[in-house]
Amino acid sequence: MSLYQKLVRPLLFRVDPERMHHLSVEACHYLGILPGISACARYLFETEDSRLKTSAAGIHFRNPIGLAAGWDKSGRAVRMLDALGLGFIEIGSISAGPSTGNPRPRLFRVPSEEAILVNYGLPNEGSLRVANRLASYHPRNPLGINLVKTNLGPQSNPCSEEEILNDYEQSTYQLHRYADYLVYNLSCPNTGDGRDFFTGRGTIARLLERVSAVNLQCPVFLKIAPTDDPREQDRILLECEPFPFVGGFCFNLPTGKPHTLCFKASRDLYMHLPGAVSGKPVEVLINRCISSLYTRMDRSRYVIIGTGGVFSAEDAYRKIRLGASLVQIYTGLIYNGPRLIPRLCCDLARLLKRDGFQSP
Repeated sequence: MSLYQKLVRPLLFRVDPERMHHLSVEACHYLGILPGISACARYLFETEDSRLKTSAAGIHFRNPIGLAAGWDKSGRAVRMLDALGLGFIEIGSISAGPSTGNPRPRLFRVPSEEAILVNYGLPNEGSLRVANRLASYHPRNPLGINLVKTNLGPQSNPCSEEEILNDYEQSTYQLHRYADYLVYNLSCPNTGDGRDFFTGRGTIARLLERVSAVNLQCPVFLKIAPTDDPREQDRILLECEPFPFVGGFCFNLPTGKPHTLCFKASRDLYMHLPGAVSGKPVEVLINRCISSLYTRMDRSRYVIIGTGGVFSAEDAYRKIRLGASLVQIYTGLIYNGPRLIPRLCCDLARLLKRDGFQSP
């Protein structure tokens, strides 16, 4: 057990989860603008190993370990995150308009399961404000920007197709120039309005047709609901086929607490809490989805960003062997602290060397 797990985490976990999340983002924001702090962090956290260097969707990465969207929702902490040894950073989800998200409480820790329950509902400052922030700084490592439809709240009227597509088009127009890649979040598990829109036949193609008018200069990834249903995966692949700027896919958290999750205890213990499960319980489900999609997609064109339950290099390596080109962390960072990043990189390089690979 690390020093963070023994001493630091028990203190942090005494603070309300959302309050602690907010304080962490703000701390990174202010540390990132202090002279010399980022340079010191790079010295402490960055791992240089040629085996870790990789390319995906035409982008070069120092290593394949990135931060998933959801931690830095409005791009406030990019400077500091860029110095923590990550191979890439993904911010968001960001919508065209600002949103306050769902009512509180909306974030819960489940330490016995190495999990969190997330019911944020996409709070963010809106694409225009985030664009103004990103205009002053671009990180050394690739930056992904995750875009989503604005959450207007549970009392709002359902949006029309035109309103949904306009929302994505507006945020794309305002943010694409600051991104090394974009992600369209098509399946947020803790909002109602628009969540199921992209399960309809032809809807993904109509979104891609709409945003193609922006003249994108970066690849696009689609964040889709976790499914290993071959018919659903084939539908998504077919709708992406005419759009060469689509570079790959990643899987979102499942809605609710389905039986496909792997809890150590009974899932009934958590059914009364709102939100989607992030962390170890989703690992097996998403690994199965990665493996299925990898066998069906055109591997010369698309790549997969692996997510879900990455707490060790072995977890990350398993996703890579199943078909992921890149791997993102989130909940593992909460439970293991920032030293998880260099530990993942060092141990992953060791695993690649053991098995005779020169890169992920």
